[in-house]
Amino acid sequence: MTQPLIQSLAYIGFTSPTAEEWKTFGPDILGLEAVDAGADGSLRYRLDDQAWRIAVHPGDANDLAYLGWAVDGPDGLDRAVQALTAAGVDVHADDLDLAVTRGTEAVAWFIDPFGFRHELAHGFATATTPFTPGRPGVSFVTGDGGLGHAVLIVPDLDQATDFYVGLLGFGHSDDIDMGLFVRFLHCNPRHHTLAFSAVPGMVGVHHLMLEVADPDDVGRAYDLVNAAELPVAMTLGKHTNDEMFSFYVRTPSGFEIEYGSGGRLIDTTQPWETGQYDAMSYWGHKPPAAPLFPGILRPAEVTA
Repeated sequence: MTQPLIQSLAYIGFTSPTAEEWKTFGPDILGLEAVDAGADGSLRYRLDDQAWRIAVHPGDANDLAYLGWAVDGPDGLDRAVQALTAAGVDVHADDLDLAVTRGTEAVAWFIDPFGFRHELAHGFATATTPFTPGRPGVSFVTGDGGLGHAVLIVPDLDQATDFYVGLLGFGHSDDIDMGLFVRFLHCNPRHHTLAFSAVPGMVGVHHLMLEVADPDDVGRAYDLVNAAELPVAMTLGKHTNDEMFSFYVRTPSGFEIEYGSGGRLIDTTQPWETGQYDAMSYWGHKPPAAPLFPGILRPAEVTA
């Protein structure tokens, strides 16, 4: 079994011309805790004791700015940099200013073959006060599983598999083929931390998953979304592969948040048998009458 170069999804950043709308969407709907803004005016949010997990930067377009991955300390960062460099990836290491900005001890970054920026970091700053959710009682599932999971749109399934599994060392959890093919990858006990679907010639982001401890909080959030008449990309449902009870809401920044509870865990100490599914959900997860077109999607500029 290939050892993953990364441990979890530690943080994530987006750009958006409607970043200000997160001031209510983040705390009031999702239950995130707002923290001090970044130097560029970005809005930042906590889910747990880490100083921040999600940042939304002001920008001209809705886009994914970076994925922040936790590595296993200084040795883990060195190992990742060496492996990526040996594979011909241009890695920017020892960026002290970026480490201060992100609140880490050290960080390195690179651009993958599809144009996504990845940051590898360790030594994350913790907040000086306990996590206070934007909605009382909300508790997010993080810990060893990290922030949650992200689902990307890539132009080539095999190239993405070679990079994320072959080089970064993700484990292949399973696939769902229901006409639209989705591949799911893990690097810790969370069933998947990264997933992707191929759309020839295109690159983008479908959703970010946030998991809460109490399934009733999923229902409460769903009521709030409907009361606020926010766009629902998929109704309440339960997935086949990770067994997540969830719904999907369109954020002010064009991508979806999957808001769920009860996700399946993987015993990473034992061999894992990759699964194959022909349906996304046991029940529910119905799209609206006019399905939402992905809000973060652009022509790919693929490199070798």
